[in-house]
Amino acid sequence: MKIGFVGLGKMGFNMAQHLLESGHDMVLFDLSADAVASLADKGGVPASSLQELAGMLQSPRLIWLMVPAGDPVDMTLDTLMPLLQPGDIIIDGGNSHYTDSEQRAARLNDKGIRFLDAGTSGGLEGARRGACIMVGGDKSVYDLVEPLLKDMCVENGYGYMGRSGAGHFAKMVHNGVEYGMMQAIGEGFDLLASSGFDFNLEEVSRVWANGSVIRGWLMELVVRAFQKDPGLNYLSGRIADSGEGRWTVDAALEHEVSIPVIAASLFSRFRSRSEENLSDRVVAALRYEFGGHPFSAKP
Repeated sequence: MKIGFVGLGKMGFNMAQHLLESGHDMVLFDLSADAVASLADKGGVPASSLQELAGMLQSPRLIWLMVPAGDPVDMTLDTLMPLLQPGDIIIDGGNSHYTDSEQRAARLNDKGIRFLDAGTSGGLEGARRGACIMVGGDKSVYDLVEPLLKDMCVENGYGYMGRSGAGHFAKMVHNGVEYGMMQAIGEGFDLLASSGFDFNLEEVSRVWANGSVIRGWLMELVVRAFQKDPGLNYLSGRIADSGEGRWTVDAALEHEVSIPVIAASLFSRFRSRSEENLSDRVVAALRYEFGGHPFSAKP
């Protein structure tokens, strides 16, 4: 089956390149003609518009979206819907809010178009070499696209989460947990730096990344960041938030679930915009290392 792939930003470009290298036939569209051309050189079929992309695919079509959450997703769906037929499949692999995914699934289902919400994790490296994907929607549709998911993901790195919206809900909570983990790591290194023991933070992070209880990819990224600069002085501690932490706290309030660590980590990001410390610079560095998220250079 030929795959239509819409959205070649940082994540989408790497995912599409990974799929091309896995042997998939792909029709590609992005507002950036340069991004499309780059992947056309690697075997992708370029489309100059969504209309052209849909016309190059045979029913049942499979179209994967990697566009920014919110209005861009709805605008893309509004353009695609008249071009599709009952039985075609659209998968939203971006960071959409789960309630939006529920509404989109219902709207597309009325037209006979099948929809899956796929929360994608793993950062730029995961997108390039094998992601982690959480999928919501009709289980029979999930079963149809599972071979594609297997090629996109690391071993055991994908799964069916439940009805429509469940994939993006799971990804939202995942990102809330990520907020808390990064905040704890940042606070730990801030305490080390303030202790008077003159720690080599790169050395500490290297040891913690190998065999300790808190070892893992985030700790490996801390090592990488400290290798660039032991004080992370190339960036400020202003930490942006892309929305998922706020959504997680909102969902906790709605369901009356206590998530004090995640909530505090979100509020710490707000505080970082008026004052900063090493903790904030560690979190900012982590966001850049795994996702290429912009950071503020230190004045």
